[in-house]
Amino acid sequence: MKQKLALSCALIHKPDILFLDEPTTGVDPVSRKEFWQMLRHLCDLGITIIASTPIMDEARQCDRIAFINHGQIHGIDTPEKILQQFAAILCPPPLERDELREKGTPVIEVDQLTKSFGRFTAVDHISFQVNRGEIFGFLGANGAGKTTAMRMLCGLSKPTSGVGKVGGFDIFREAEMVKKHIGYMSQKFSLYEDLKVWENIRLFAGIYGMKDQEIEQKTNELLERLGFSAERNTLVKSLPLGWKQKLAFSVSIFHEPKIVFLDEPTGGVDPATRRQFWELIYQAADRGITVFVTTHYMDEAEYCNRISIMVDGQIKALDTPANLKKQFNAETMDDVFQQLARHAVRNAD
Repeated sequence: MKQKLALSCALIHKPDILFLDEPTTGVDPVSRKEFWQMLRHLCDLGITIIASTPIMDEARQCDRIAFINHGQIHGIDTPEKILQQFAAILCPPPLERDELREKGTPVIEVDQLTKSFGRFTAVDHISFQVNRGEIFGFLGANGAGKTTAMRMLCGLSKPTSGVGKVGGFDIFREAEMVKKHIGYMSQKFSLYEDLKVWENIRLFAGIYGMKDQEIEQKTNELLERLGFSAERNTLVKSLPLGWKQKLAFSVSIFHEPKIVFLDEPTGGVDPATRRQFWELIYQAADRGITVFVTTHYMDEAEYCNRISIMVDGQIKALDTPANLKKQFNAETMDDVFQQLARHAVRNAD
């Protein structure tokens, strides 16, 4: 709704040319589709549109695209030709991971969890379990209730009713213990921009109660593993977005939590960097860290062991990506999402 309002404001004086800088970052697939239908209508009215986007489905809807890298334009042509020419960067091959076979004891248990604000029920009696080492995708359109549910699971908001346990701790009575045993990365704020790389690591490690000697040793190991050793004293605001995202994720699991919550962690990141980010997620899951992730990129949904899809505060589907595509007779997770989310009636979370 905010994006549509911003577009309306940009059009109020009837411009000849409209510049859009990643206008749909953080927007769900259904709303993105509606937004681009609006743009196509504007083109039919004679308005020239120049839009930047990291989303290849949007790039395919353009008449022509320019691929810019390291400050230089490397090609301008039709989407088909550019995406084919620079496929290694713009359309990297998908990741593969074996299906989780050993379920073990659930590390997240939710039973009839509900959150109401007055007469409005944001989360409506949801129930599910997440297993150790599982990558669990938590999907839904904007306004479905994902953020509210995640805030309860992280101990940041108390439920109205129902039961929730994270890492064995009750989210209502033991919220502080929940916070100590999880990692968290948000899209909007995960690092302090005016601190250096090593200072961010030191700060968050201290918050999680790690000892100075352990922090120093693990900081060096982390920077070397990420290839950031030369950036140790660089201010975070000077790093490219993709580097910030990888650093933020690494900081969120620096203390080796049982569970890490990722709230749209790759918003605005290019496809190649997103793939590298998911390689880090796979490595964490292989070490036994449970990953609970929200995303609006349906190709990322394919990387999860299981997926739940929320609509208007309720979980309407929960299964593996393969089973969901079979259940809804769909070729992609985007098709599954569109079938479910287009019936939503709410507009705000």
